[in-house]
Amino acid sequence: MTRMEKPSIMVVDDQPVNLKLLEEMLKELGYGVRSFPRGRLALAAAVQHPPDLILLDINMPEMDGFEVCRQLKANVKLSRIPVIFLSALNETEDKVRAFQAGGVDYITKPFQCDEMRSRMETHLQLHQLQKALQEQNDQLEEIVRSRTRELAEALARVEILDQSKGDFLNLISHEFRTPLNGLLGIAEILLDASGSESKEFREMFDESRRRIMTILDHALLLTQIDIEGDKFAMERVSLPSLLSAALEAATEFARSRNVTLVLEPTDSAVVLGTMDLLVKAFQALLETAVKFSDPGGTVRIVCSYPPKAAHVAIESQGRSLPASAIPKFFDIFSIGETITQGGDLGLGTSLAHRILSLCGGSAAIKNRLPSGIEMTVALRSA
Repeated sequence: MTRMEKPSIMVVDDQPVNLKLLEEMLKELGYGVRSFPRGRLALAAAVQHPPDLILLDINMPEMDGFEVCRQLKANVKLSRIPVIFLSALNETEDKVRAFQAGGVDYITKPFQCDEMRSRMETHLQLHQLQKALQEQNDQLEEIVRSRTRELAEALARVEILDQSKGDFLNLISHEFRTPLNGLLGIAEILLDASGSESKEFREMFDESRRRIMTILDHALLLTQIDIEGDKFAMERVSLPSLLSAALEAATEFARSRNVTLVLEPTDSAVVLGTMDLLVKAFQALLETAVKFSDPGGTVRIVCSYPPKAAHVAIESQGRSLPASAIPKFFDIFSIGETITQGGDLGLGTSLAHRILSLCGGSAAIKNRLPSGIEMTVALRSA
């Protein structure tokens, strides 16, 4: 109903005199009126054109006012229309039945025009407010449904893009390795054929090959964690076994830099994580510590056990970090910045940080005094 429309009131009473009296009074008050002598006729008309309010008599043939009201309230289209009972019955029991049937008010005959007008206006205003509120709720629900559809479509696109990114990187890795292996194979043959004078070139070649393959492996694993992180199952991992496996994996790189890896005695702690991933994370951190060590230096692994956690400190002796590099030590975008004596960090620290986060852990970095760095890993106890 717009502001220009008159409120529509339906009157249901089997007495023609009452209908005529109510019609004249309501029209004089400015309302649109429709009158019906039977409840069945009123119900059919209400379905076709729902009124804003119904004035309903109780004692009628065929169907009394209580049953008419119950059928109105059972119809979803009509259930919100306010019903005011008009009746000569003034017993408490009758009023209770009227409210139980769904009426909002009860006026006994004979009634006062001013009283009826006041009550009707009150219920019409409430009805209009309820309609406005329902319309607003419907609009909000439609907005929510629309946004939900948009988000679902956006999520589907993101999933497709993620899958495409993973497929693309796997394809690039495969296609990149094939010609790369050919180039590296030819370079190795040429180096072998050049004799002992090429030792320095051999070392440069081996380091470059190791670095290229490591970056490829780390990039693919980072992508896999980003796309399928929720598919990695957490399990109980023996900390001593984990550190021993990581130390073994990093030993060759440490030996090539003339650095010794030492695992201090540790308790039989059990942490939460994925064994293979955690081994890669600690291998990457150990190799990073080696890069900061002077030849002949030592990288130590020291464990401590605060409540519900296990801390692993990786300590190196040698170079320190520039102050500006500490905040972005684990940042993937720092790959190209030369902040160690052996060049940039590669993807190792970023990969380690991502794996530890996936396992509910964390990593921190600080400089040691007088020199060197210390990386501290925190893992959850199982």
